[in-house]
Amino acid sequence: MKVLLVHPSPLMYSEIFLRLEPIGLERVASAVRAAGHEVRLLDLQIFGHADYYRELTDFAPHAVGFSLNYLANVPEVLDLAKETKRRRPGCFVFAGGHSGSFIAEELLEHAAGALDALVRGEGEAITPRLLEAAGDPRLATLPGVVTPDGAGPAPTMLDDIDRFPPARDLTRRRHKYFIGVLDPCASAELTRGCPWDCSFCSAWTFYGRSYRKASPEAAAEDLARIAEPNVFIVDDVAFIHPEHGFAIGHELEKRKVRKQYYLETRCDVLLRNREVFEYWRRLGLHYMFLGLEALDEDALRLHRKRVTPGDNFKALEVARELGFTVAVNIIADPDWDERRFAIVREWALSVPEIVHLTVATPYPGTEIWHTEARRLATLDYRLFDVQHAVLPTRLPLQRFYEELVATQAVINRKHLGLTALREVAGLAARLALRGQTNFLRMLWKFGSVYNRDRQYADHLRPVTYQMRPPAAVATTPGPRDLFVHRPTMNVGGPKMSPHIPRRSSR
Repeated sequence: MKVLLVHPSPLMYSEIFLRLEPIGLERVASAVRAAGHEVRLLDLQIFGHADYYRELTDFAPHAVGFSLNYLANVPEVLDLAKETKRRRPGCFVFAGGHSGSFIAEELLEHAAGALDALVRGEGEAITPRLLEAAGDPRLATLPGVVTPDGAGPAPTMLDDIDRFPPARDLTRRRHKYFIGVLDPCASAELTRGCPWDCSFCSAWTFYGRSYRKASPEAAAEDLARIAEPNVFIVDDVAFIHPEHGFAIGHELEKRKVRKQYYLETRCDVLLRNREVFEYWRRLGLHYMFLGLEALDEDALRLHRKRVTPGDNFKALEVARELGFTVAVNIIADPDWDERRFAIVREWALSVPEIVHLTVATPYPGTEIWHTEARRLATLDYRLFDVQHAVLPTRLPLQRFYEELVATQAVINRKHLGLTALREVAGLAARLALRGQTNFLRMLWKFGSVYNRDRQYADHLRPVTYQMRPPAAVATTPGPRDLFVHRPTMNVGGPKMSPHIPRRSSR
């Protein structure tokens, strides 16, 4: 069978700071190819809709699968699915991915017959079985599969994440993938899952509070196969188990692999496992993203970060001591007023770190979807991208965006624009000589992307597809009520410190 796998277009954030390879879809492609199918992968972060329709004609796939990791891509995928069915009525069309897993039934309703199936949960193990059962009544009995005729049992997890390494040979124009100055940049996965239970996050609810690790040998082999000089490690929280990080590093040293790395981790993990980060600094780890999320104790408690402001600030000091370039995230609450924005701006200007702001956004699959989403100000999927306010704002909406953009512009003054270009002129020139212009283009795009008028106008667009609001609940749902995967045990979870719950997750 000919199978075309499609990643949708970039979100607003990706227009500036990064464009990452679709590593999850590459792993599904690897599994589908191992089952004997002919596979192509098209990334609409790089290609356009005209390229997709050309692929439909030239490749003539028997099946098309869309990745739906982000709610904001839902309308695009629904429209593409409908047009696919119009052009190729006999084509089997399906979708899956992180966000799609939490809203499978409503996606099928919106699709009005254009989607034959939705895959909930991980895709590697079930997608080959899905394709084998296409057009057969038993399709609706497969684990994690939802069809207009019914739904199968709960999805199953991949038994070994060493299986099905990313089919990077299927992604075209790979020089377009980058993150900041790491241009070009590939992606790699060393662990899967997250052992915390933050109220705003759906990573832990998707994976059922499980945590799995690639073997050090398989992880190092995958990194060694990467042609790019730079690698973004996509793990939700890197190096929770320091011994695992050391073991991978030793395997990399054996293979004489030398690259520059960027990863994400938590402040308390950095403090607890400083030695493994220091070791990876020698291996080429230069860039780190820390999710501070808030500057005050009350907000951290609300997000259930299970860390104190003091520990967060201490972690920043440790990262500076180790010589890392650090980016941090602060969650902007729609309830903020001018004074709160001013406090965050002042702090952002006082520290050397790159400060990003995201807007507090309840997503299906998160706890706050049930505790806050009944007061949603919009049901437009496209606005659920953590760059728009979907909850009522204390300030008038346009004024909220004025403050948000003014605060985010701290990044522009410190790290982008003319000042930054003077500081990194040599790097930008070397990248340009190699034909790598992603970073250079990023320096000039801030004002056209982060724009008060643009963000406000996005709320005024006509809405074709509306989200289902959450059902009213008498009590806050328990963790297992939110799970996509339901493992019987916490696989490979971390050793717990007193402030981390025994059944761990983010």
